[in-house]
Amino acid sequence: MTFVIQESPMHEADAKKEPERRRPEWLKVRVPGGGQYATIKNLIGQQRLHTVCEEARCPNMGECWNAGTATFMILGDTCTRSCGFCAVKTGRPGELDWDEPRRVADAVKKMGLRHAVITSVNRDERKDGGAPIFAESIRLIREQVPGCKIEVLIPDFKGSEEALNIVLDAEPDVLNHNIETVPRMYRIVRPQAKYKQSLELLHRAKKRGFLTKSGIMVGIGENKNEVLQVMRDLREVDCDIITIGQYLQPTKNHLPIERFVHPDEFSIYQMEGYRMGFKHVESGPLVRSSYHAEKHV
Repeated sequence: MTFVIQESPMHEADAKKEPERRRPEWLKVRVPGGGQYATIKNLIGQQRLHTVCEEARCPNMGECWNAGTATFMILGDTCTRSCGFCAVKTGRPGELDWDEPRRVADAVKKMGLRHAVITSVNRDERKDGGAPIFAESIRLIREQVPGCKIEVLIPDFKGSEEALNIVLDAEPDVLNHNIETVPRMYRIVRPQAKYKQSLELLHRAKKRGFLTKSGIMVGIGENKNEVLQVMRDLREVDCDIITIGQYLQPTKNHLPIERFVHPDEFSIYQMEGYRMGFKHVESGPLVRSSYHAEKHV
């Protein structure tokens, strides 16, 4: 079968005019449920933790939680940024919770995880961006669950190399930072971020010898050639792992879906990614940054 890739990008003026679209069959998932799902939900509630699974309304939450995995979101549940794609609430965060790392480590131990993923909101009001909480979470997981792989999905820390080094000095197994979209779309998708700054963060981590990872959403207004260029840019900074998934509009107040990307196009990205030299390419409609993360390493 020949699949024609739609190349026309969405203009910014059209962002609020796009009508709501019905999801194709390949994007339909079951409503979360099941015994293990309930166990994980209760544990997270008891530990007073947040997960990006819930906050970002991840479509894979049921699958992952029933498999006994979850992605912890630290530094609270309020972000200082207002990205056009993200469901996490924006506002003025409270004080850092210095007991949070202990509770994360305790949850990782009780869940019996072999690969723990830790992400966070942006804390731009702090010079260190909350990096010490990342570092302490890594340290305590190492202490309580020896042998567990630790992946951190970090913000850009506003380009602070000092904050990045606080995280790297704690020696996570994977340093993940999502590029999210193509440079042309940054003004409406990541208005408080800088494309080159994100690339530089990944480059700095790679220079220190870390396994690096990044991810991009598609279907938000980019075209195929722009996606391939982002992939080439990531390889220029020697990024090891890339995830590519379909953008799904979390609420009507967020950026609309410009198109549903066909699975054949995701296969093209995967094939091209391996040709470019990525060690692992996770590409598919339901792929998210931490989806099957344990298999990426």
